[in-house]
Amino acid sequence: MERFCDGDARAFDALFARYAAPIRGYLLRATGDPATAEDLLQGTFLSLVRARGRFLRGHFFRPWLYAIATNAVRDHLRRRRPEVLTELGELPTDAAEPTPPSDAGLKRAVRDALAQLPANQREVILLHRFEGLSMAEVAEAVGASEAAVKVRAHRGYERLRQLLQGVWEEQA
Repeated sequence: MERFCDGDARAFDALFARYAAPIRGYLLRATGDPATAEDLLQGTFLSLVRARGRFLRGHFFRPWLYAIATNAVRDHLRRRRPEVLTELGELPTDAAEPTPPSDAGLKRAVRDALAQLPANQREVILLHRFEGLSMAEVAEAVGASEAAVKVRAHRGYERLRQLLQGVWEEQA
C-alpha cells in the first residue's frame, strides 16, 4: 500500500490481485447477492484509490481495506433497509426439516440465521470467523474498541446458537 501511496500504479494492480477475492467473498456473505457483491467490490477499490492519502503508514492495510468494504455494505443496507426487512420477515422462523440437512442445507441455515442478526453482530462474525481477522483487526475495521467487538461477537454467536439449535439437534 505504501508503494501505491507513493504513486506506483502497478502496486494497485498487486493489491487488487491479492485482496479482490477475499473482499468479494466477504461482500457476498454480507449481501447474499453476487451482483451486489461485485458492485460493492468495485466501489471498495474505488474508495481505496480516493482515500489512499488518508492511509496511515505503519498501520496494517488489511483491516483498513475491510473497513472500507464494511462501510460499503453498511451504506448499501441503509439504502435498501425496507427491502431487507421485508426479506427477513419472509424467512422461516421455526421450520424444522424432517431429515438432517445436507451441507447445502446447513450452509443455507447458517446464511439465513446470519441474516437475522443485527448488522453490527453480523459484520463482526463475518470478519472474524469467515474472513479470519483477529479481534483487534475487526475492531479497527468496524471502528469500535476490541472489548465492544468481543461483546458483539459473543452476543452474535449466542443468537446464532439459538437460531440454529434445531438444525444441529437434527444433525446429531
